[in-house]
Amino acid sequence: MYPTTDDTDHILSKKGTVVIPDILANGGGVTVSYFEWGQNRSGLYMTEEEVNTKADHWMKQAFHNVWNTSVKHKTTMRIAAYIYALGKIELGIKSRGHY
Repeated sequence: MYPTTDDTDHILSKKGTVVIPDILANGGGVTVSYFEWGQNRSGLYMTEEEVNTKADHWMKQAFHNVWNTSVKHKTTMRIAAYIYALGKIELGIKSRGHY
């Protein structure tokens, strides 16, 4: 797998090829690093199987969130990832009472 440019993303999309955005394709390592950080802070450690199960759950959830956003907005997965992320930021700002 190789990263694509935005222009290439549009060409592949017109051909019906689904391109997984980098944030999803590379997110597993960051997710597992977060688990490791949490384990080190709490002193409670998971087995490799528990880590893999949790990582699979969160990565599948992330994929479905972006996929559903792409379907809803009729756009590429790359743009959908941005839309979804901005929506999460919006919720965070609103939950703190800043409009």
